[in-house]
Amino acid sequence: MQLKIMPKKKRLSAGRVPLILFLCQMISALEVPLDPKLLEDLVQPPTITQQSPKDYIIDPRENIVIQCEAKGKPPPSFSWTRNGTHFDIDKDPLVTMKPGSGTLIINIMSEGKAETYEGVYQCTARNERGAAISNNIVVRPSRSPLWTKEKLEPITLRNGQSLVLPCRPPVGLPPPIIFWMDNSFQRLPQSERVSQGLNGDLYFSNVLPEDTREDYICYARFNHTQTIQQKQPISVKVISVDELNDTIAANLSDTEFYSAKSSRERPPTFLTPEGNASNKEELRGNVLSLECIAEGLPTPIIYWIKEDGILPINRTFYKNFKKTLQIIHVSEADSGNYQCIAKNALGAIHHTISVTVKAAPYWIMAPQNLVLSPGEDGTLICRANGKPKPRISWLTNGVPVEIAPDDPSRKIDGDTIIFSNVQERSSAVYQCNASNEYGYLLANAFVNVLAEQPRILTPTNTLYQVIANRPALLDCAFFGSPLPTIEWFKGAKGSALHEDIYVLHENGTLEIPVAQKDSTGTYTCVARNKLGMAKNEVHLEIKDPTRIIKQPEYAVVQRGSTVSFECKVKHDHTLIPTVIWLKDNSELPSDERFTVDKDHLVIADVSDDDSGTYTCMANTTLDNVSASAVLSVVAPTPTPAPVYDVPNPPFDLELTNPLDKSVQLSWTPGDDNNSPITKFIIEYEDTMHEAGLWHHHTEVSGTQTTAQLKLSPYVNYSFRVMAENSIGRSLPSEASEQYLTKAAEPDKNPMAVEGLGSEPDNLVITWKPLNGFESNGPGLQYKVSWRQKDGDDEWTSVVVANVSKYIVSGTPTFVPYLIKVQALNDVGFAPEPAIVMGHSGEDLPMVAPGNVRVTVVNSTLAEVHWDPVPLKSIRGHLQGYRIYYWKAQSPSKRNRRHIEKKILTFQGSKTHGMLPGLEPFSHYTLNVRVVNGKGEGPASADQVFNTPEGVPSAPSSLKIVNPTLDSLTLEWDPPSHPNGILTEYTLKYQPINSTHELGPLVDLKIPANKTRWTLKNLNFSTRYKFYFYAQTSAGSGSQITEEAVTTMDEGKEEWRKEIVNGSRSFFGLKGLMPGTAYKVRVGAEGDSGFVSSEDVFETGPAMASRQVDIATQGWFIGLMCAVALLILILLIVCFIRRNKGGKYPVKEKEDARADPEIQPMKEDDGTFGEYSDAEDHKPLKKGSRTPSDRTVKKEDSDDSLVDYGEGVNGQFNEDGSFIGQYSGKKEKEPAEGNESSEAPSPVNAMNSFV
Repeated sequence: MQLKIMPKKKRLSAGRVPLILFLCQMISALEVPLDPKLLEDLVQPPTITQQSPKDYIIDPRENIVIQCEAKGKPPPSFSWTRNGTHFDIDKDPLVTMKPGSGTLIINIMSEGKAETYEGVYQCTARNERGAAISNNIVVRPSRSPLWTKEKLEPITLRNGQSLVLPCRPPVGLPPPIIFWMDNSFQRLPQSERVSQGLNGDLYFSNVLPEDTREDYICYARFNHTQTIQQKQPISVKVISVDELNDTIAANLSDTEFYSAKSSRERPPTFLTPEGNASNKEELRGNVLSLECIAEGLPTPIIYWIKEDGILPINRTFYKNFKKTLQIIHVSEADSGNYQCIAKNALGAIHHTISVTVKAAPYWIMAPQNLVLSPGEDGTLICRANGKPKPRISWLTNGVPVEIAPDDPSRKIDGDTIIFSNVQERSSAVYQCNASNEYGYLLANAFVNVLAEQPRILTPTNTLYQVIANRPALLDCAFFGSPLPTIEWFKGAKGSALHEDIYVLHENGTLEIPVAQKDSTGTYTCVARNKLGMAKNEVHLEIKDPTRIIKQPEYAVVQRGSTVSFECKVKHDHTLIPTVIWLKDNSELPSDERFTVDKDHLVIADVSDDDSGTYTCMANTTLDNVSASAVLSVVAPTPTPAPVYDVPNPPFDLELTNPLDKSVQLSWTPGDDNNSPITKFIIEYEDTMHEAGLWHHHTEVSGTQTTAQLKLSPYVNYSFRVMAENSIGRSLPSEASEQYLTKAAEPDKNPMAVEGLGSEPDNLVITWKPLNGFESNGPGLQYKVSWRQKDGDDEWTSVVVANVSKYIVSGTPTFVPYLIKVQALNDVGFAPEPAIVMGHSGEDLPMVAPGNVRVTVVNSTLAEVHWDPVPLKSIRGHLQGYRIYYWKAQSPSKRNRRHIEKKILTFQGSKTHGMLPGLEPFSHYTLNVRVVNGKGEGPASADQVFNTPEGVPSAPSSLKIVNPTLDSLTLEWDPPSHPNGILTEYTLKYQPINSTHELGPLVDLKIPANKTRWTLKNLNFSTRYKFYFYAQTSAGSGSQITEEAVTTMDEGKEEWRKEIVNGSRSFFGLKGLMPGTAYKVRVGAEGDSGFVSSEDVFETGPAMASRQVDIATQGWFIGLMCAVALLILILLIVCFIRRNKGGKYPVKEKEDARADPEIQPMKEDDGTFGEYSDAEDHKPLKKGSRTPSDRTVKKEDSDDSLVDYGEGVNGQFNEDGSFIGQYSGKKEKEPAEGNESSEAPSPVNAMNSFV
């Protein structure tokens, strides 16, 4: 009897006869398993496996690669359409198709432009079973256009106003990423007050003075082409109205203010979006970004809510300091009204954004490939959704189904194609297109009609291992067309199966819901269809489950004690378990206090942190089990506090196993005083050579009580031991018994052997002697040997007592010797010593350097050259050359006996050197000597040289004395270092006005023999700054500066008097003029008469105040009208004279003047020069250079009232005489420092007007 297993999950029953299981499925679509070997043999229609994106933006700097990959049997061929028509790639030499692929490569790097190949491309992959098509691939080159040229005016606004800096980036493909930076490429800081909007603009809710800068720069980064475009910098200046002086306020035009809003605190208003409501549309699956940016003072805070709903928790994010609300993976359910609220201390405002979520088509059920056998039925289903709902259309092999060849087995019903009684000719590739106004979906699904006998894809003899009482799943992956039926057998002959214990799945898998030990065995899977059959064997083993037979138990332990948890595991003998311990479901702490062995977890020195749940987990390859226990830590029972101290000294020292060079020392440790001993330190005393001095010998672990000690020969040892713990080191133990080792020959020679001569005819050999410990025996001596390095002499040796020096006499001067020193004692010699080289004694050099030459580089530096002396004449180690030089004494110092000589030494064999720090305009003498280790050789012949003049130092002092109303007297001392012959002094001075600005600079030359000078015709009560320096023919020296004030005009100013209470010691003066010098006199009147004292002081500069615009004064307007009338008359006369061929009469008058200081004014000065017929056709100069604010800048005119008038501070002459002579202008002196700040000059205005 056979049992038929239905395709759904059904229980099976069996009779007493052997049971055969098989599968009989309803005829339906076949899936082609992804088995490479299977696919190699099956005929299959094309399937697109890879293609470029629908919207394909390319880099115009690189070759264009449009991907199209497909698989099929036989391999498909490829073709392309462009903009709906066939694209013949053979006709375009720049286009090639990748071999074995449909991918196009367009070579635009060698020639051609990307724009030429812009368009809509579609790939078709075709073989004998059908044709698959790709999406429409829209190819567009990326674009990163430059910013439009624009002139950006500086923005000036008040503190607290709002501001929007527009970015307006160029439209690129794809759109650029916007960010703001400064000139140093540093991102501008953003906050709740300052932030960048989604459109790239920079928003300021309110501005602060620190926002002032000239480099607000918007950058657009085009990632596709890796380029960054930069907008012109925007200048922003934030000023406070309280800080504006009236002059600036009067000259600022209305357009220079960004806004006229008050800088006072104000409630919020929205900068974006505008109004109370707006709309937003977004596509399903995208990121919904809503933005609200508000201005106000103080800075508003933004809140977001959704009307009649809540914001999705896991998909909602806030960006840009909560000014931007983002909802990711947006769906139709997110449609609705969103409200942003801006709030500060003065009020609140809200804006409602109505969000509508549309949807491009998305799949509900995409069509799947069909594999049918001849005569079978099947369906292709294509279901998609969207908003609006998409339209479904079908194509077959890339051709709309309406115009495709008719197929009687096919029937189309909307989104479904029904196939019945298919034949091999029914094989084709169908395309489903779902589209609406927001996009489209295209899916390829093939119908492949095959006749294939069954194949089983599960590997043969697969072994399955299952834990007892758990489900067992035995695979039987299969393929065939028509769809095969599946049968299962157990055992070679087919053994009887108990009912209700097997389940057969549609994919051929056999399930044993509860596997038992007797389920072990071999199972056979058989697949059959009308074309044949196939079978496969698999094996099943049932394993014992892993169990914990001894579980860890709950424990309560005291702090500082030890706790142990036990965990015994029983498992199948064929499986190897792994046992791990966890604390609170995490790994155990990495602590040496935790130790794990086979069955136990031990925790030593338990602390409060060790409390928790401890889990024992046993794992095998098939199963895992675990058990847990809780550890509670409590305070220990109070006990007396332990005393911690250094250890007690060890005792009972004993020497055993004595040998020639070793002995064993043992001891008994003392009490550790509650801190474990970590180590023992062993020291020794050599009572023979260094009695009373203890040396470190070795250290051993704190757990050892014996040590094997290495010893040296001929030492009388005595040992002691110290113990050490974490507190410190114990006192030493008592000394052990003494132990004398046997003598031996020395095992080392003395160190630091040297050979140097102390006299020209000797060699002193020195060394560092061995100490008694190193002698290794009695009778320590040294064998000293030497011979000349360059001769053939034998070694000369001598044995000396235990000393450190031996002198060899009668040696030639400075000859190299080879030297060695060997130690020996009564037992024997040390090993052969190393040979070192020395020299016999040096003598003074015999020859002076020759051909000494001096080159003067400048007034303070000279270069000296000489010829080297022969090496043999040096008679020692060459140390270098030494230059002695000294300055000739002045006549006033020649009677001194001592001449100060300076010395410079140049190391080695140098033959030249520089002499720095010389004094200019001086007479020097020098000589050169060679130096060796003994001393200096003879001096060369003296060489004499002179240094040229240099610039002098600053005058030693400068004082201003005897200030008067219009004069100051200067007294000074000459420079302490004239460095030459003084030619003259230069005095420059300039006035300093009340605002500390410097006036015109006056330059004055004073003879060199003067030390006093009086300046006259100065302004009264005026501060002057003086610059004073001396000069030689080499140039000007350093200057000295001083300031002084002329006295006030006492004749014009009467004394003002204030009566002050006699008990006061101070009084405040009011009503003084800024920047003015005053003389104050304080007098006291009493019984002894009237006593007074005087002092002079200067008031500070005036604060900036409103300046009157002179162009608005009536007298100035009248004056300008008169000047204009006069100029008009002159122009008429000029025109008449010029028509007569003559010259302008002013020129004749100027030619007749005899004053050499009067020069004709240049055209650049704005005055008349010479006019002649030859210049009739030359264009006229510009008639006006006056700025729009009617103030005269320095570069427009250099004239001032000071140049024309005679009064103090350049006041305007009432008689208007400055107009009378055009060339009467004095030559101005250049001013050092800042220009004087004066009111606009009428003369300048007149010159500019003309």
